[in-house]
Parts: sequence; structure tokens; C-alpha cells
Amino acid sequence: MPTRRAVAWLVGAVLALQPLAVLASSLDRFAQFLSATQSAKGEFEQKVVDQGGRIVQQSRGTLAFQRPGKFRWTYVKPYAQLIVGDGTRVWIYDEDLRQVTVRRVDQALTSTPAALLAGNNEAMRAFRISDEGEKDGLEWLEAVPRDKEGGFERVRMGFGSGGLEAMEFYDSFGQITLLRFTSLARNPGLDPSTFRFSPPKGADIVGE
Repeated sequence: MPTRRAVAWLVGAVLALQPLAVLASSLDRFAQFLSATQSAKGEFEQKVVDQGGRIVQQSRGTLAFQRPGKFRWTYVKPYAQLIVGDGTRVWIYDEDLRQVTVRRVDQALTSTPAALLAGNNEAMRAFRISDEGEKDGLEWLEAVPRDKEGGFERVRMGFGSGGLEAMEFYDSFGQITLLRFTSLARNPGLDPSTFRFSPPKGADIVGE
């Protein structure tokens, strides 16, 4: 699964957390994550690092999320890509290719980071979750999917005083995708049109 699309499945599930006590473990913070915010918006930076430690891709963009199952993830650099979950389907629009890929939400999110962050019981059973302790000023949690077909081997989530601040994806090719979140606003008012998508005229549509 291409790196951007693997990250896309976690998309809007990235929520801002209510600030927590400094001594809270990553598991405590994750529990708070699952019970707190119903919507969020903010910005992200993403880097892909190869087996040799070289940065092979850098990108950035914006995100918005609203439970249940609605999200918008926009890459603005180095090339444009839009990912929208409308609660029923996930739409991925590659502007340069004029191509839209569409999948049902349940297919797109099963055993993926988005399902993990969405926090329902079925999603929780799909991962083995452990507390990894503190590193670089963050409390880290590790989630290993029980289903090895999900496109990644493990995910690490880093929590700071302001909530979820970082994620790391380790894939089967030895690459690491690093995400850092900034300017996350918790429970903002989001226009319903944020989570709607209509394929542009003339675009190729792949999938359901």
C-alpha cells in the first residue's frame, strides 16, 4: 500500500486530546483519547525514512475529523492529494493524475490505524497494545496489528502535555513514516461540507 494511502486510513481519526497530567502513561492518555474529543482540525508534517535512515519523502498539509467516521486529509506539499471520509466511503483524489479511488469505510479502516484511533471494541481487538515508556519528551504507545495484511507491522503513538503529538508507522519494507501534528483544535465547529466529496468532471474513478 502506498505510503500516503496507508496514512490516509488513519486520517480524520487523529483527534486533539484534552491536556493530561504529566505523569499519565501512554495507555492512560490513549484511554482519554478514545473518550474525549469528538472532532478536531489542525496541521501535520510527514516524513518517510528508508532503511538507511535517509529521508526519501517530505510532505505537509491539513486535517479535520468528526466522529463517527468523517474526515478530511489534505496534502498541499509537494503535490496535491485529497482524502475524504464521508461516513460511508473513503475518497482519495490524486489531482495530478485526475484519478479518484473510492472504498467503503469499513473496508478502508479494518485493522488500520484509523480503526485503532476510532476506538471501537472490534478495532481494539485487532491490535496488541503496549506502553513503550518515555522518549524525547513524549509518552509512547505501540500498537501491533494481529492481521499482518494491513500494510504495516507496527504503529507508535506519542503523547505530550497537549495530547497526541506524533505517530510513527513501520512497514514491511523497512521504511518509517513519521507524522507530527501541530495547531490541533479540539471540538471546533466544522461545516458539514468539509466531509463531502464529488468527483471532478472527467476524473477516472477506481473502486466502488
